[in-house]
Amino acid sequence: MTLLLATDEFPTIADYIGQTPLVRLQRLPGVTTNTLLVKLEGNNPAGSVKDRPALSMITRAELSGAIAPGDTLIEATSGNTGIALAMVAAIKGYPMVLIMPANSTAERKAAMTAYGAQLILVESMEAARDLALQMQAEGRGKVLDQFANRDNPEAHYLGTGPEIWQQSHGRITHFISSMGTTGTIMGVSRYLKEQNPAVQIVGLQPEDGASIAGIRRWPTEYLPQIYQAERVDRIIDMAQLEAENVMRRLAREEGIFCGVSSGGAVAAMLRVSAEVENAVLVAIICDRGDRYLSTGIYDEKHDETHAESPAQSNASSPIEQP
Repeated sequence: MTLLLATDEFPTIADYIGQTPLVRLQRLPGVTTNTLLVKLEGNNPAGSVKDRPALSMITRAELSGAIAPGDTLIEATSGNTGIALAMVAAIKGYPMVLIMPANSTAERKAAMTAYGAQLILVESMEAARDLALQMQAEGRGKVLDQFANRDNPEAHYLGTGPEIWQQSHGRITHFISSMGTTGTIMGVSRYLKEQNPAVQIVGLQPEDGASIAGIRRWPTEYLPQIYQAERVDRIIDMAQLEAENVMRRLAREEGIFCGVSSGGAVAAMLRVSAEVENAVLVAIICDRGDRYLSTGIYDEKHDETHAESPAQSNASSPIEQP
């Protein structure tokens, strides 16, 4: 008997990154003429929107010759990118070193090590970025650098953006996204504006003093190099408690279990929806809520806590520290 070895006949797990659902919110919008949609990026194999740039950065680095089998990959991460990179590195056989703030959730750390990554914990995201570059300079590995790597937004220009346009039947009027590395909003903005320049791109950052996992107000010297201010029409500053409240409401009123930054994105979408009529708004649900459970964020004691703050716009250097 001859054994036939299947190769391309069946897909691999990497083939299931992307093509995530776009679903309509039913209860949170209230009485409105608008349609509010969310893209469920937690449905990606490693559980977040970061699966897309992780696969893009590693694959394109291979194609360009920037990395080769046997190289150790290094990246500074606050969580989701690290998990995604650890998965892709496992798929492709690369050793992965991830440098992250020590206050990251236990679930995120456990997921990274489950994929075989080595973790180095530091005091802040800025320290993580500095250490990654230092290790590369010492010859200890190669940094993918999600903050400056054009293959980060390119993944969203080629994938997330076209999917949103097709799934919304070209009717999208507003796109709302939290901003961390800014790769998602940069890539999606570029694609959507090419299809319809009138689409409004709304970015979300924490208000001064707020701590929302995965998104930042970057000091000027750490501003992501991939960020282009002209691709964002409006910036909304989000209070931590408002983001947490909407996150819990998404789970209990819509059946959508997600993290705080996703709650913030939907909170921002609700603000925008209150200002417009007959619009089609799309927000990114960037990950799943199970990687935040150890923080107690879904505990009942949080239920009565809610804070609202007016939307704030910043036309110049919107993600710099004030």
